[in-house]
Amino acid sequence: MQEATNHPFDRLTPDFLLAAVESQGLWCNGRQLALNSYENRVYQIGIEDAEPVIAKFYRPGRWSDEQIREEHDFCLELAGHELPVVAPWQNANGETLFHHDGFRFALFPRRGGRAPELGDLDSLFTIGRLMGRIHLVGSAKAFTSRPTLDLDSYGYRSVALIEEGFIPESLEASYQAASKELLALVAEKWSAVGDITYIRTHGDCHVGNMLWREDLPHFVDFDDARMAPAIQDLWMLLSGDRRDQVSQVSEVVAGYEEFFEFHPRELKLIEPLRALR
Repeated sequence: MQEATNHPFDRLTPDFLLAAVESQGLWCNGRQLALNSYENRVYQIGIEDAEPVIAKFYRPGRWSDEQIREEHDFCLELAGHELPVVAPWQNANGETLFHHDGFRFALFPRRGGRAPELGDLDSLFTIGRLMGRIHLVGSAKAFTSRPTLDLDSYGYRSVALIEEGFIPESLEASYQAASKELLALVAEKWSAVGDITYIRTHGDCHVGNMLWREDLPHFVDFDDARMAPAIQDLWMLLSGDRRDQVSQVSEVVAGYEEFFEFHPRELKLIEPLRALR
């Protein structure tokens, strides 16, 4: 009988979490709460005589230190432009990425809020305005370490994982055939758009990564930030049938264009991006 393989995150015991956070000069009060996270492990950690902090422990092997720091720098840059993003905590040396016994982690201020009402057109207009400001900053320069969202990184490389034994062998041929057909269609749609402008984006801007408070959305979790077409940060705001989505995208774009130019041709990328995701 094959023995179960331990996951690296199994080492994140309560004592380990406290030691990691206290390594940055914060005194924990022992209160801990695990929060939802798919790729990483995220905890709310109580701090003596202060607000709790959010500690994010990064999945080993996913990002390099340079890529994580580039994400953090982008968040701090946005915060410096008074945009409502939850940026990482900095220690006295200005550092945001910390190491403890083989793990990398970052600390964030706790921010409360509710999910935005994406069915409300006024809310979509507000989100569009803020995303236009984010993209204005994001277009000022490029990421140098983080990846680009394109057909290769989100398509062909993902299909290559089929050969790594992640799905039953009996289904591999079906997956290969379906993936080949899908990627051919995506490639056709992608090339039909023509020149695509890539900018720094949030990369995963869905309702779960926004907290609505003080009449504004606050953007969290830039873990998937990458160079991408601007529409990548807009299409996940849409829902319902075609008529609903036409109304929604009109409101988002109206707000967006108050601060940054929107390229209508990128609307043709919505379904290809949905398929790649």
